[in-house]
Parts: sequence; C-alpha cells; structure tokens
Amino acid sequence: MAITQTANAHWEGSLVEGKGNVSLDTSKSGSFEIDWKARAEEAGGKTSPEELIAAAHSSCYSMALSHGLTGAGTPPTSIDTKAEVKFQAGQGIIGIHLTVRANVPGLTQEAFVEAAEGAKANCPVSKALAGVENITLDAALV
Repeated sequence: MAITQTANAHWEGSLVEGKGNVSLDTSKSGSFEIDWKARAEEAGGKTSPEELIAAAHSSCYSMALSHGLTGAGTPPTSIDTKAEVKFQAGQGIIGIHLTVRANVPGLTQEAFVEAAEGAKANCPVSKALAGVENITLDAALV
C-alpha cells in the first residue's frame, strides 16, 4: 500500500526579495520560513529546500543502512548520518556529501563500507536525487 506524504509551500514576491513558508502537513511538525538568502547566502534562522533535502536524505539513508545491515545479520546499535547539500545559484544542487558513523558489533570496516555504499545506491531518496552528479560518502565504524 502506497503512502502519500504532504508538504505545502506559500511564496510571495520575486525570487530575491520574496519570502514564504513551507509546512509539513502529514506530520503536523510545523511551518518553516523560507527566502532566497537562506538558500544562497546565509540561513538567518530560516530553512531552504536544500536543508529539507538534507533532512530527507540523512534520515532515509540511515533507515536503508539499518535495514541492509540487519538483513545481513549484523544489526546496528546506532547510526548517525549527516547530509551536506551544496547549492550554487544559477546551477542548482551541485553535490551531496553523506557522512555516516555507526556502531555495528561484529562487522569489519570493509564490510561496513560495502553496506554503506549499497545503502547510498539504494535508499529511495538517493534514487530520487539521481540527477545530482556528485553524491559522495564517508563511512566509518565507531
């Protein structure tokens, strides 16, 4: 059964001078202010589409890695993933870097890197972001 998740954005004005907000409707987790400066200059307490993509990618990746490790008989104790989404005005998203640190008893570093690469290739958000030419990974056990 497919699940539909919903968010809404409202924007007023031009790209550079305008402002808006995005709400996470399915979870009712709140509304976040958005503007061009948060996207291309500095956040100033506001979010951007790229920050939301980073949140989606890091959480989806962690779940995919956990699933893969558990399926291979080495369930993780913990996984911490940071996603850094690089945006260049005029070009769009030019890269994503994932940093993952995990505690996986009984797993070698080499086997972990293999599992981490598999999760990078197969997590649904990674697949949705396939148009991004440069998605890199730094994976290590802790």
